Amino acid sequence: MVHRNNSFTGSIFLTVSQHGEESTLIGISDSVGGNQVMGIENFIKDALDKPNDYIAYHIGRELAELHPGKAILEGETGYFDLEAFVRAEKCSVVHETSLFNHIKTDWVGPGKDPKRSIENSWLNVLWKGDLLDVVLVTFTQHCYTSRHQWIIANDKKTAEEFFAEVCEWSSEVRGEVLVFRDGEWVKSKELHEAIKSATFDNLILRDGLKEEIQADFAQFFLSREVYERYHIPWKRGVLFIGPPGNGKTHTLKALVNQLGKPCLYVKGFKSEYETDQENIRLVFQRARMTTPCLLILEDIDSMIDDKSRAFFLNELDGFETNTGVVVLATTNHPDRLDPAILDRPSRFDRKYYFDLPVEAERSAYIAAWNNELQPELRLSETVALEVIQQTEGFSFAYLKELFLSSMMHWMAMAGSISMDKIILSQATQLREQTVTSAKSPLSQ
Repeated sequence: MVHRNNSFTGSIFLTVSQHGEESTLIGISDSVGGNQVMGIENFIKDALDKPNDYIAYHIGRELAELHPGKAILEGETGYFDLEAFVRAEKCSVVHETSLFNHIKTDWVGPGKDPKRSIENSWLNVLWKGDLLDVVLVTFTQHCYTSRHQWIIANDKKTAEEFFAEVCEWSSEVRGEVLVFRDGEWVKSKELHEAIKSATFDNLILRDGLKEEIQADFAQFFLSREVYERYHIPWKRGVLFIGPPGNGKTHTLKALVNQLGKPCLYVKGFKSEYETDQENIRLVFQRARMTTPCLLILEDIDSMIDDKSRAFFLNELDGFETNTGVVVLATTNHPDRLDPAILDRPSRFDRKYYFDLPVEAERSAYIAAWNNELQPELRLSETVALEVIQQTEGFSFAYLKELFLSSMMHWMAMAGSISMDKIILSQATQLREQTVTSAKSPLSQ
């Protein structure tokens, strides 16, 4: 497991020597004898041979001796994504040819290019006319594997500015969703692409609900000056409540797509090494860096327990300011939420209910499906009306399943039975399933 430290840390130390200008990119000449005393060919190998809790100190000391008169910045942060910075042509890099560069390649799925990342390397970086050295070394400390960075520049200001620019650029969310899982943030372009098809146009909800939601969020993000003028915290907590399969997730995706704000999606606060409390802190810390943004907690009732509740509430509504952060949570089981989350004012001050579709909504949904079907699969008007009546208590997810299962059954029968007969039969079977599911102890 590679642990990415998501805090912004870095230390500066500056070493000055009377031999200052005698240092080079690949070594240093002995001012007395003129003999080459130390190159970088085995620099990383020698460092990794040291005890883990000594490696960082050893590298810093050796670099200071290699480059007297230079500024050396040491950092350990997952925000220093030099590879992405280079791909964006923000700087150019050449590998130091005298050194073995350790590059890791990950297979990320069929049809996708392998993902390469530097584990250990010494790089020469050209940035804004300055030639810098960057040493990247990966090792384990306290059960965590992390990559450390050392930046070698002619002066402290240049080293600090390069470090800050790479980190700030890397922290931005652009054309991707930031996903928190297993204790770390991962940028997902695939998830961002997947939600692009989600719109409010193809979403059926009760009268006025989707218009109300769209207007509420759009107005909030346009109203920062008004909030600040009247000294009201510019933040919001929103709960989507209702049984599964009634449009909560579709609405989330449509909002992210429509608003165009950075989206931070939390899959859970559990991880192997960090506590839930530590991960909650990391989540809110990242959200505050990315404002204005949407922080999405799907199925919040399964994320917060008795041990983490107080810490979560403190991050949500404590001393830290969450300016510009919209916490958007969903729950299928509001009865499982503590009243401090569900009912306390100023925490989740907006609640939208996604109930089972009533007759008018089922009628609109069935009509939309019927219009999209091939002519030979379309329901007659009489059967469509009968299906509307027979599907009382169905969620939108069950209605979708009704059409899909009926279509598959029709194809399996090679069209020998009419779609009208098949869908009525399938409706009966699904209705029996909903009754059985409601009686199951697992659904209580």
